Amino acid sequence: MFPIQLDRPLIVFDIEATGISPRADRIVELAAIRIEPDGTEVSGYWLLNPGVPIPIETTAIHGITDEIVASQPTFKDKALEILAFFGEADLAGFNAGRYDIPMLAEEFARAGIPFEADRRRLLDAQRIFHTREPRDLSAALNYYCGRAHVDAHGAEADVRATLDVILGQFKKYTDLPRDMDTLDRTFNPIDPFNADRSGRLRWVDGEVTVNFGKKKGAKLKDLARDDPSFVKWIIKNDFPQDTRAICENALKGIFPEPPRQKRLPNS
Repeated sequence: MFPIQLDRPLIVFDIEATGISPRADRIVELAAIRIEPDGTEVSGYWLLNPGVPIPIETTAIHGITDEIVASQPTFKDKALEILAFFGEADLAGFNAGRYDIPMLAEEFARAGIPFEADRRRLLDAQRIFHTREPRDLSAALNYYCGRAHVDAHGAEADVRATLDVILGQFKKYTDLPRDMDTLDRTFNPIDPFNADRSGRLRWVDGEVTVNFGKKKGAKLKDLARDDPSFVKWIIKNDFPQDTRAICENALKGIFPEPPRQKRLPNS
């Protein structure tokens, strides 16, 4: 029996796309399960041609290439079919409120079809998870050390609690690496397609490109030549130091070396 008493259908869905920006990116895969009030389940699946190239770094995540979707319909082709499947149902997903729903709403808007997400109730499994299983220092101290963090948010108490948590983690997880190099690589992985640590600048086809805002997708080399005021804006504003340094060098005609090409799954 489904644990929620439904008074209308519930759509649990997930999206894979060309990226994470609802405005700039496009859906390539949409899977959904429609749960009726009587518990009946109906599945829906759409593989879609986004109409734009799928970045190589995104393909590395979900495995969908331009070749796979070349002969598939676009979202606009399937918009009415998808809308009929969703109907007036409520929505559910994991991080759906921040990613899947905005992405879906943008696709419907581009197709000229209203999709009133704000009129639908939302069940977001991630929010339940984060609410019931908090991931703050107090929760970690209780989990790994079995004690309350009574002096939370005092620097001296917090630093001692943090050290105790680290010791507790190494006691609990005996397979953890025991050297800093391996620990750093394991738990602080750097995306090889990031030109800077934050990913504000990305490698696309061997070129440093902007990965945010209205200039997303623009090559830094082109901006340094044709729109240097934008590059100077980055330098003068509150961006990470390594991002600013790359931009400062770009204005001097100096650019970093591209990363070595990585082999993609199934390639």
